[in-house]
This record gives sequence, C-alpha cells and structure tokens, in this order.
Amino acid sequence: MKIEILFEDSYIIVINKPNNILIHNSYYARNIKDATLLELLEKQFNKSFYPIHRLDRKTSGILVLAKQKDNVAVFQDLFNSNDIQKKYLGIVRGFFTESIVINSPVKNADTKVYKDAETLCEPLATYLCDISVHPYENSRYSLVKLIPTTGRMHQLRIHMNKISHPIIGDYKYGDRFHNRMFETEFGCANLFLHAYTIHFKHPFTGIQLNLKANFPDDWLKIFEKFNWNI
Repeated sequence: MKIEILFEDSYIIVINKPNNILIHNSYYARNIKDATLLELLEKQFNKSFYPIHRLDRKTSGILVLAKQKDNVAVFQDLFNSNDIQKKYLGIVRGFFTESIVINSPVKNADTKVYKDAETLCEPLATYLCDISVHPYENSRYSLVKLIPTTGRMHQLRIHMNKISHPIIGDYKYGDRFHNRMFETEFGCANLFLHAYTIHFKHPFTGIQLNLKANFPDDWLKIFEKFNWNI
C-alpha cells in the first residue's frame, strides 16, 4: 500500500492515512498483525518518521510526522497551545441541525481518570433515507464538522455518542443497526470519521500551511447516494 503524501519539506511529511491502519504498535492493538503506518512509510521512503499527533486506527485523514525525532516537541507545542487547528468530518445517525459545543469529560484509557474534553460540532447536511433501520421505517443521517480543542483518546467518537448522534461505522460507541445497514445496503464498513483539514504556521519556515485530505472511496459513494456536495 502506497501512502498519499499531502506535503513534505525538510522537517515534516503530512500524509492522508487510510482507514484501519495503526500508526504504530501498541498494547491495546497487540492482536493486530497488519503492517503499521510507520512500517509502510519506512518501506516507501527507506527512512523512519515520528508522529507528532495521533489518529485512531479506524479514522482516516491528515496526519503530521516529523523527519527528525528532536523536532517532534516543537510541533507538539503548537497542538498544546491550539496553534494547530484540525477539522474533521463525520457522518452521524439522526438529524443534527444546530451548532453546539460538547464539553463532557472523557476517561483516559490508561489511568481511568476523566479529563476535560471539548468539541465544537457544526451541521453541514442532512439526508432522509427510505431504508428502514430498527425500530423505524426510515433512517436519518447528518454530515457534521467536528473541531476538537482537546485531544483525548476517542474524544470525537465518545462525544457524538454522548449527544445521541453516534458516528456511522463505529462499532465501539455507535449504533449497530445503522452500522449494519451501511454494510449490507451500501457496502460501507469503515468508520465515517475523516481528519479533513489542518491549518498551522510552520514553526521552522514560517509558511502558513492549509492542507486538505481527499476522502476515502466509501465517503465518495455516500456523497453520491445522499446528493451531498463537499
């Protein structure tokens, strides 16, 4: 598998991560034997890279990696000070029509301690589908923009479930009936959460980067079926 490169200079590469690829091996994914993103990149470029932030295995989209390990902290400082803005798109169950800020705490997987977490959620489009999903005769979906101001593990997935608009394709926090319908009717089994854009001023070159990641094929299929123009 060849990884799509969105930007590259002497300091970083920015890639479009496919669904269902681990960034690196971890205790929580110890049973997954597929090649990790870092392994794929090392094979593609014959050198090592160092992730500056993270994406869940099932999430697709923009990921920034440093070329030198010593530079990771410089870019992480931008995240910690909110000088890097990431925007995600998600497809969720139900009609979502008003912008809200979700600020429910999220439990840390390691310490089991709840930490503050905040997500801005904005509606972009809705679709009424004539396919029945238990217990209703039809089904409703929304396209939403999600902007996290904190970076807790599974934050966006947990927050959308918290407000009863779980992300389609999420088998941990989502709705199994709607997930199954997308699989059987549309042939789409991936998580519909995509890190769509990233904006930041490069700390070494001073260049303003505004990058966008193309959508996976499943997204394009749903955009066509739901007549959503993005």
